[in-house]
Amino acid sequence: MKSLVVLVLLSLAAFSQAEGVVDNEESLYVVEGRIYSAEGENSNSWQRETRILVNGGEYLGFLKQDGSFIVSNLPSGSYTLEIANPNYYYEPLRVEISNKGKFRARKLNHLQPSVVTLVAYPLKMKSLGKIRYFQQREQWRITDFLFSPMVLMMVLPLLLIMVLPKMMNDPETKKEMEQLNNMTKYELPDMSEVVASLFSDRDEPKQKSKASKKRQ
Repeated sequence: MKSLVVLVLLSLAAFSQAEGVVDNEESLYVVEGRIYSAEGENSNSWQRETRILVNGGEYLGFLKQDGSFIVSNLPSGSYTLEIANPNYYYEPLRVEISNKGKFRARKLNHLQPSVVTLVAYPLKMKSLGKIRYFQQREQWRITDFLFSPMVLMMVLPLLLIMVLPKMMNDPETKKEMEQLNNMTKYELPDMSEVVASLFSDRDEPKQKSKASKKRQ
């Protein structure tokens, strides 16, 4: 009797463990998508060099010959998906998997996390451009010489000397210059007249006082 009870308990424990394994297997999901090669890229080297990194490398995926990829064994949750390639740059995405197995993908925006820009699923990703590891060396141009301060200081006075006489010969510009001169022209009185008027203003009250005394 005791042996039967032990066998039943062992069978129940094994069954519960099997159910737990089944539940764990059912709760794992697969993220899939496709990556398109950059424009003008015909070689297959970019496929061999490309890796799909989920959560910074916690999960890893590889490209197939047609550019598609699959990242498996992902439980429900939120993941960041990045495409690592030494030559081309791809925009990172955030993939959210619900408990019911529904997928939602959006662009990853570190500066504005509240801004949500949804992306179609299965994922379709294109390169944003080639990575530049080095800054391009500046090249000498004739415009750099022409627009340098020293050249401008030498050329502008010559241009003014050559252009101003031609502008003065134009009748319209002459009229404009005359109008400006008339507007800014002020008639200054003669200094002798100013001095005479000052002394005359001082002498007038004295003369008036003498005339009043004579009348008295």
